[in-house]
Amino acid sequence: MPRPRPYMMRVLAAVFAAILAVTAQPAFAYSRVKDLVSVQGIRDNMLVGYGLVVGLNGTGDSLRNAPFTQQSLQTMLERLGVNTRGQVMQTKNVAAVMVTASLPAFAGEGTRIDVSVSAMGDAKSLQGGTLLVTPLLGADGQVYAIGQGPVSIGGFSAQGQAGSVTRGVPTAGRISNGAIVEREIHFALDSEHNLKLSLRNPDLTTAVRIASAVNTYLGTTVARATDPSTVDLAVPVNYPNGVVGLLNDIDQVKVDPDQPAKVVIDETSGVIVMGANVRISTVAIAQGNLTIRVNETPQVSQPAPFSNTGTTQVVPRTQIQIDDSKGNKMTVLHNGVALQNLVDGLNALGVGPRDIISILQAIKAAGALQADIQVIG
Repeated sequence: MPRPRPYMMRVLAAVFAAILAVTAQPAFAYSRVKDLVSVQGIRDNMLVGYGLVVGLNGTGDSLRNAPFTQQSLQTMLERLGVNTRGQVMQTKNVAAVMVTASLPAFAGEGTRIDVSVSAMGDAKSLQGGTLLVTPLLGADGQVYAIGQGPVSIGGFSAQGQAGSVTRGVPTAGRISNGAIVEREIHFALDSEHNLKLSLRNPDLTTAVRIASAVNTYLGTTVARATDPSTVDLAVPVNYPNGVVGLLNDIDQVKVDPDQPAKVVIDETSGVIVMGANVRISTVAIAQGNLTIRVNETPQVSQPAPFSNTGTTQVVPRTQIQIDDSKGNKMTVLHNGVALQNLVDGLNALGVGPRDIISILQAIKAAGALQADIQVIG
């Protein structure tokens, strides 16, 4: 039997070492600090404005039902030297809209931002329209940006004499780079000596892990968790590039975030989301509803052709079906089962999302669900 070559022996050893390294690694879900926190004071600002969209192909506001559109149109024309006071205006190519935008932090003058446009009146569609110059105001009433440009919508509407088709929302659209920033919001980041990192998902364990990971990376104690949603960060003296350099360095630090055991239920859509740490104690579950279905299928009884006697009668036919769920059985979920076992057990009962919501709430009421239930919608 030929002996293995030294080269093949090294290759096999490397393969086995790689397999052992992969199987030995713990299943941690590491995330970067920049994905878990935001710096207090660095935030977007909401802007809003009122404007007119023109150039619509007969799908704009009917001026009789939207007097604010007519008033805005007359005011705009007067500014351009056209007097329309006292005149009857019947155009349907104009729509009054609300314009919204988000002003990013550190956006300088001349920077372009996206804007969203939404109809206010009874316009059918904004397709093909152009937003006229619209000042965008902040919460303090100051103008921070000016918006204008062609509106792009994601839906459409078409109709005929006997039917209509609508896809998406044709009365709302977006203008990419449709506004120019006219005023900056100053924030002297480079002069800060202490920063507060706000967790996007507040959790005490995650906050402590972030502070520990930052201190380990920098080799000094500069971070401290003060509550489940805040980590205080002191800027070391003479740190290279100051605050900007510090944030750039710690943004890439890896942290294993923790998450509470929570079940989120959307009553409106029937969506259920369960965290990985959801556990239940030993509990027996049975599900069954009494369903009665009644179908009415009347039949027509007619006399024979060319018969001189008999009349046409409608004979009722009723079919009743009863489902008492006798085939459903009770399922026992043992103590400490994980999320997968819980889902498998509920699926084994053959229940749908609506029934699962009721079952989860009943398990929580019985004290067997070791998690928090949050109902939205």
